Amino acid sequence: MDFQDIIIKKREKQTLTAEEIAYFVQGVTDGSIPDYQISALLMAILLNGMQTQETARLTMEMAHSGSLFDLQQVAGYKVDKHSTGGVADTTTLILAPLVASVGVPVVKMSGRGLGFSGGTIDKLESIPNFRVDISEEQAIAFAQKSNLVLMGQTDNLTPADKKLYALRDVTGTVDSLPLIAASIMSKKIAAGADGIVLDVKCGNGAFMKTKEDAEALAKIMVEMGTHVGRDVTAIISGMEQPLGMYIGNSLEVMEAIEVLKGNVQGDLLEISLLLGAHMLLLAKRVQTEAEGKALLSEQIQNGKGLEKFRELLVQQGGNPDIIEQPALLPRSACTKVITAQQSGYITAMHTAKIGRASQETGAGRAYKTQPLDFGAGIIMKKRLGDTVAQGEPLAVIYSSTDEKCNSAAQILETAFTISAEPAPLPPLVYEIITAQKG
Repeated sequence: MDFQDIIIKKREKQTLTAEEIAYFVQGVTDGSIPDYQISALLMAILLNGMQTQETARLTMEMAHSGSLFDLQQVAGYKVDKHSTGGVADTTTLILAPLVASVGVPVVKMSGRGLGFSGGTIDKLESIPNFRVDISEEQAIAFAQKSNLVLMGQTDNLTPADKKLYALRDVTGTVDSLPLIAASIMSKKIAAGADGIVLDVKCGNGAFMKTKEDAEALAKIMVEMGTHVGRDVTAIISGMEQPLGMYIGNSLEVMEAIEVLKGNVQGDLLEISLLLGAHMLLLAKRVQTEAEGKALLSEQIQNGKGLEKFRELLVQQGGNPDIIEQPALLPRSACTKVITAQQSGYITAMHTAKIGRASQETGAGRAYKTQPLDFGAGIIMKKRLGDTVAQGEPLAVIYSSTDEKCNSAAQILETAFTISAEPAPLPPLVYEIITAQKG
């Protein structure tokens, strides 16, 4: 098979066969196809798209490019969750123990953050001695005992995706919906769950800026999941402001614990309950979204969700004392308060700027190997729609040096719009997309 013919075929807007896609992914994985030809095909896909069956085949070939995580030894219907990335998105640390506490297994492989989108693994590694680098055998044993594992991606999970993602990043082909969908879904399928709930973020702090783009991506992934035999639900949620009030690794762990203690209301709790309810719906543990949210809320009130989080900490070597002693978590020493320059209503936030400011503190990465300051970040003091008086705190910055605090402050100070009159609040949830049956 001549790979140049495959490039030309996609350039001419034709549909690639299963054999051609398999040849492509195999060549990516074993290095037999040079980067410049791979990049040419990626650009052709970006420009001309892929049919559903092409995207599904690409997804499955990428999933099978490495080892698959076999969860058959774990009893019950296994659920997973994925977010397309946002600011102060701490939902995994909340919903995973809640869902597991009602007997539905959650075995989740997560990645590290890049840019201002925080990674679950980074948050977990801010917990003293918590181990994310566990083997598949250990993960299965943990899941059999506790119904809950949060771990880093194994080295041999979707190696083709790692190569393609690196090339997309440097060839201007990141924005292709089929390639985004295949990248996300190949990892989720390889990770072995029966059901997957996707949180597709939409807004100025998300990769997908418009509802239309988020909807298009969500529909592709739901359709693809159905095509390959997985149950998938996608929830399009807003990212016009940080989801939680704490931004940064150990800070977000602190907020997750407070949510599980029942001390925090608001958007972070609402989205956690919504995503968790749909995980329970896929597992047929409940019959309606309302029933699922009520059950998970009960697990907060009776303390069982928090106890499951404690069990996770002990299981993977973390210090459970952080639950009652948050001071055991890292907290950077230097601080700077951002205050309102005028009185009025907070009518807009530039969420990406807030994320960039957090990154500037040391809480996020500009490149993959950059070390993190686990105790750095931002604590927000206001949300959209709040009133604020001139001089009142809008946020508190934490970092290791005054220089980094000041650098973050220069960005953060431009992220708030304060107006004399209030403005309508943006939606927290835009749409829920499920597979069409029949």
